[in-house]
Amino acid sequence: MSGLPESCVATELSVVIPVCNEEANVLPLAREIAAACAGRSFEILFVDDGSDDDTANAVRRARDEIPEVRLLRHSRRSGQSAAVHSGVRHARADWIATLDGDGQNDPADIPALLRAGEQARLTDPSVLLVMGNRTTRRDTWLRRLSSRVANGVRGRMLGDGTPDTGCGLKVFQRATFLELPYFDHQHRFVAALFQRHGAHVISVPVNHRPRTQGQSKYGLFNRLWVGIVDMFGVMWLRKRYKPGLSVREE
Repeated sequence: MSGLPESCVATELSVVIPVCNEEANVLPLAREIAAACAGRSFEILFVDDGSDDDTANAVRRARDEIPEVRLLRHSRRSGQSAAVHSGVRHARADWIATLDGDGQNDPADIPALLRAGEQARLTDPSVLLVMGNRTTRRDTWLRRLSSRVANGVRGRMLGDGTPDTGCGLKVFQRATFLELPYFDHQHRFVAALFQRHGAHVISVPVNHRPRTQGQSKYGLFNRLWVGIVDMFGVMWLRKRYKPGLSVREE
């Protein structure tokens, strides 16, 4: 079963959402995800990364209404990449969808990403990551500027051909993700790491919404400059990885 947990019973899709102090967004988001995934077997994993508000109880209330909801909790705040990684490790499906917990990613776009990946794999089975591309951003000017600069620098340095590496809305193969090197801020470099692993990546335009509840954790320094060291680390990893080795017992 590709290393899936023993409790996996034909779950088609696991939706992983890292959350930190997002109590007001949990239930509306869970309802939207459930509506978007109707007609398929799915689960919704909220990963509470050390919230100090009522986020965990909000997830429990959502679970009372939507039985597909699961709650994972970190013992201490560890960051978005750690939350995504925990969710993927505990997921029951072969395919993962991720989105941010602030409500700005639109769950209604998940089926479009799934269809795009399925269609692409008819001719190229190596398409294992579908990235959302927020063509119209509903953010402050600081976030738009910072993302534009960050995407431009990463694109030139890593050559990953991905227009919006910061988009939290993604669909990818669980097994391949778990083979990637893990590090803090990994989520910003998933496209380059999948390509390093020999996979192909495609991007699909998605909706983007303004934050209506809760408080942004975004800042110029915690999103833009901190990634510079990581970017050079990813460049080093890509240069030293040699994919495609096969082993045959004789």
